[in-house]
Amino acid sequence: MSNTFSENSQIGIVSTFSELVQTSFKGEMNALCWHRNLDGDFNEIVKQLRLKENITEVYPEDLLALQLSEKGSTAREIILNDLKLLTDFGASPSLNLLKCYERDDEFDFISTDVYSFHVDRSPIATDTFLCTYHGAASDIVSNSQAEQKILIPEIRAKLKELHDGPADEFEDFLKENYFDLHYQLLADAEPINLGLGHLWRLAVDHPKQQVQPCIHRAPIEKEGEYRLLLIC
Repeated sequence: MSNTFSENSQIGIVSTFSELVQTSFKGEMNALCWHRNLDGDFNEIVKQLRLKENITEVYPEDLLALQLSEKGSTAREIILNDLKLLTDFGASPSLNLLKCYERDDEFDFISTDVYSFHVDRSPIATDTFLCTYHGAASDIVSNSQAEQKILIPEIRAKLKELHDGPADEFEDFLKENYFDLHYQLLADAEPINLGLGHLWRLAVDHPKQQVQPCIHRAPIEKEGEYRLLLIC
């Protein structure tokens, strides 16, 4: 897996948390991976947690209340340490037990849910951090292997019909409804799966960003299996 990552010009590989947060994105590189092979039984944690909604936030006190084996305890310490590292850095990490995200099926020609390849946008300089400990993992794709959906003629024509307003307000309409954040893969695209246990930092679209934002998507969950995901 590390060879796949390291051979890709989109991805930078680091070996510590400080490298992860201090390394600058540049050129085509808009994803950084703290590559890790984690010990511990994360499945044991998932089995003991209770899903209250399709997405249930899990707090440190929830983890600490679990009665775990040695391997389960190791997994818990890894998660708690990741939460602390990110919090001390100034981020606001969230640990989620996930059955599924909400689907957007309002229009048959464009989707704006997280299962669609998309970029994140922020008004301030920030990045997206994520780590999948258990379950299906997210995908990213190179910016050269995808095109913005709003630039595809047939989709753009349908969006103009949907807008039904002054032409000079069309671009604002696209942004307000997040249509401009979503991408369609080119025929030869090769998405990269982010794998389990690695902590990722993905470039976000914001005014000070020096590189293109990282195009990514949430995976289709495996039947009967929950995801355990850290994200901020």
